[in-house]
Amino acid sequence: MTAQTSALDLLFKPRPTATARISRLSTRVPMRPLAIGAAMGAALAAAALVNYGLARRAERKNPPLGRFLDVDGVRLHYLERGQGTPLVLLHGNGGMIQDFLSSGLVDRAARRHRVIVFDRPGYGYSERPRDRIWTPEAQADLLAKALRRLRVERATVLGHSWAGGVALAMADRHPDLVGGLVLEAGYYYPSVRLDVVPMSMPAVPLLGDILRHTIAPPLSRLLWPVMMRKIFGPAPMPEKFRAFPREMAVRPSHLRASSSETALMIPSAAARQKSHASLGMPVAIIAGEGDRMVTTADQSARLHAEIPHSTFTCLPGTGHMVHHSATGAVLDVIRQVADEQAASSRATSPSLARLAAEV
Repeated sequence: MTAQTSALDLLFKPRPTATARISRLSTRVPMRPLAIGAAMGAALAAAALVNYGLARRAERKNPPLGRFLDVDGVRLHYLERGQGTPLVLLHGNGGMIQDFLSSGLVDRAARRHRVIVFDRPGYGYSERPRDRIWTPEAQADLLAKALRRLRVERATVLGHSWAGGVALAMADRHPDLVGGLVLEAGYYYPSVRLDVVPMSMPAVPLLGDILRHTIAPPLSRLLWPVMMRKIFGPAPMPEKFRAFPREMAVRPSHLRASSSETALMIPSAAARQKSHASLGMPVAIIAGEGDRMVTTADQSARLHAEIPHSTFTCLPGTGHMVHHSATGAVLDVIRQVADEQAASSRATSPSLARLAAEV
């Protein structure tokens, strides 16, 4: 009887509810997704703290080299050397003032020119407010205001790589300020670029903020040797480039500027390409024949064909960083533009004097 009662009890015993079963199961099986998520969050937070510390250490080791100027709510860092006719140097994507300094171009050009080098918005020690899109046109307008504050007139403007678009926009929008252009290894026409999507990821809102403060800095350090071979090749990276502060270039703020400009590269070139032929000042184009970042034939050579009065220097065995690998050639092109600009000014001055006398 007892055995039968037990069997019946087991058969007709009420089953636990679904909630009770889940509750009992959760006491035996750990909440793995939550644990994994918490561990990942802790790892990302730790990585962000480490990257923050490394960025501050890089800034302590590499303090500002020049002065600061507040323009339209943006704090710009710039360096000025030498005396003479003004020469403005605009670095490319990922660069900063030390790019031109380490190449020797600044010191050599300062023997003849008043050289002004900017950290473009977001690079080095210049700010890059989030309240605007920093197209080449926006940067050209900002830097033009800065140059006017510095009492610069009729400057020769050199733009390297991405900043070639900034120099072109400045010449187009502020022709009274730009007396001559030197365009080095620039990107002027839209093309298919498979590297744009991955390199733009740190610029994506929210996701990009996480990447820039956690994964992107160590990944950039890991890929640094590969990138150096690409930007300098086929020439070797010169020893003088070791003076460039790599740790400053992998800070989260620097990576945001770089990735944002990568995302803007193709649309900006598409928007500007129809205005190239209208430039009236002296224009010199220089590029490396072996450039692995942009195709010289599709970019610099095409631009030369579109600007009839321009000159074009194509250097064999040279890559994207022409001012490092062929500093003397860049100086020669700068001198050529400055001389042509001076000759044009001398030719115009007598005519103006005669007009004034006639009036």
